[in-house]
Amino acid sequence: MPNIITLSHGSGGKMTSDLIRSTFAHFFYNPALNVFGDSAILNAGSSRLAFTTDSYVIDPIFFPGGNIGKLAICGTINDLAVAGAIPHYISAAFIIEEGFPLDQLKQIAKSMAETASQAGVLIVTGDTKVVKHGQCDKIFINTSGIGFLANKNEHISSGMKICIGDQILLNGFVGDHEICILAARENLQFEKPFESDVAPLNTMIKALLDADIEVKFMRDITRGGLATICAELTENKAFGIAIEEQLLPVREETKGICELYGFDPLYLANEGKIVAVISRETAGKAIEIMKKFSTGKDAVIIGEITDTYPGKSVMKTITGGLRIIDRLSGMQLPRIC
Repeated sequence: MPNIITLSHGSGGKMTSDLIRSTFAHFFYNPALNVFGDSAILNAGSSRLAFTTDSYVIDPIFFPGGNIGKLAICGTINDLAVAGAIPHYISAAFIIEEGFPLDQLKQIAKSMAETASQAGVLIVTGDTKVVKHGQCDKIFINTSGIGFLANKNEHISSGMKICIGDQILLNGFVGDHEICILAARENLQFEKPFESDVAPLNTMIKALLDADIEVKFMRDITRGGLATICAELTENKAFGIAIEEQLLPVREETKGICELYGFDPLYLANEGKIVAVISRETAGKAIEIMKKFSTGKDAVIIGEITDTYPGKSVMKTITGGLRIIDRLSGMQLPRIC
């Protein structure tokens, strides 16, 4: 590992994982932290809580479909929801560069309030710091969140109940957020405007948890993309993941941009997509439930848990070959969240 921090350490891929394990997990070690989920699962008296935190440094801060404020609220809500928790409370902390337009700050705060209200959560505490011009890039936001967790869902973060034959589900097209941010930076034009998929997913996820669905695992597909989640989930496990490229939902525009820039759709970031592992018996019902929501109307099964490739994630390509899926090793596009 390099002895300095590089942008690749923030990719959400292999270098991020190595940094966390060699530095933060090494010094901060405790059982709750070392599950390495998107949320920590904690005891609070007789209650079980999910607790998460994240920071947002996206560039540009306004983009088609959202802005840094909406992104911060959705990201925190989704991290709690994929842990099987019901999100309730959020904190919001701001680092603002001197000279930042007040009307833009109000626009960001308004979108945060509207998104939180839509999702049924409260922004209950926060902090504000202002730094000299040039000491940060416009505005950075940190949000933390707390959700309540039913005992029956506490296995979801770890995936400890995953079995051979379980199905791999996505709730829609991959890569919309990262391609939207790239297009905004490069001023790319499309026949149909390309928008980020940023959205709170807790209502859709709650519908799955409230139904007779066997949810074995969930994770929102952000930095590092689908590939990194699959690789991390199967690492040192007795099972593997097999997905089919022809079933992977990727927009034609996304494929074209990936070919132009040398990106791989498997590693693209999203802000409104989850990968879920569902029992074979209830996977079809899960798809039906997802499709009732605008955030899940394009839901699809893309593969399954297998014992053919233990400890590995594999994709059957359109041409009939097999490709090993590993974690992102570098940085496709920095500052996407």
